[in-house]
Amino acid sequence: MTTSSLVLMAAGLGSRFGGVKQLAEIGPNGESLLDFTIKDAQSVGIDHVVIIVRSEIADDMESHLKQIHGANINVDFALQDLSAPQRRKPWGTAHAVLSASKHISNPFILANADDYYGVSSIVHAANHLPLLDESSGALISFELSKTLSETGSVTRGICTTENNQLQHVIETEGLIFDNLSNEILDGEGNVFAPATPVSMNLWAFHSSIIDLLESQWEEFIAENSGSETAECLLPSCIAEIMKEEGYQVHVIPSSETWTGITNPEDLESVRENIKAFRG
Repeated sequence: MTTSSLVLMAAGLGSRFGGVKQLAEIGPNGESLLDFTIKDAQSVGIDHVVIIVRSEIADDMESHLKQIHGANINVDFALQDLSAPQRRKPWGTAHAVLSASKHISNPFILANADDYYGVSSIVHAANHLPLLDESSGALISFELSKTLSETGSVTRGICTTENNQLQHVIETEGLIFDNLSNEILDGEGNVFAPATPVSMNLWAFHSSIIDLLESQWEEFIAENSGSETAECLLPSCIAEIMKEEGYQVHVIPSSETWTGITNPEDLESVRENIKAFRG
């Protein structure tokens, strides 16, 4: 029987949050958001977890996981900052996946550690894993109106689809619900429909995506090795792979309401959301 993994990206700096938001206590027993995603994955039979972290928080992350899930949790750690030229800022989400490559040999779900996607979203991703091959992946999309923050504007990957196949993802900044017009606007005043599909970095991949991303990373780092800010981002790399390799991404809509942490003032609303979502 083919096994699968949950890969969580937890190496971000949390500069706007002002601390290690990946370990911010959300649940009644000290759970962080990633713990709920792990439990959701375990509920559908995925018991191997890969956590992508910075070396400076690896020990704290390991202690936290053992405290919440017990010493027998099947987890591997990938240190993103040790797998590329040294700098303070991580090298982006595509590089994060590559930094975990030695722990990925089976189909996997990829998710952000500081987002919570809801049980059915993880179920959608898990159900699609057996259908993947070297030429296809899947993206779980969310309705834009269900991913907005109560504490300010957000950046979202606006998806264009055709027959449930991904065509484009455009990173769009300044998205906010405007109380005067009762519309969702971006930073330039463009209006978006509430049901517009967006990417929240919840993907399902065949392990062969690693080789395809490696080619993208080699091109990127050849041009940006001296940069302190450039990032090798997963949506951009997937777009190039789609164009160059004929790679297809099936888009699976989720009806869940996203919750996540960007700013310190998000904490209380996220705690309330998790209480409502999980009972």
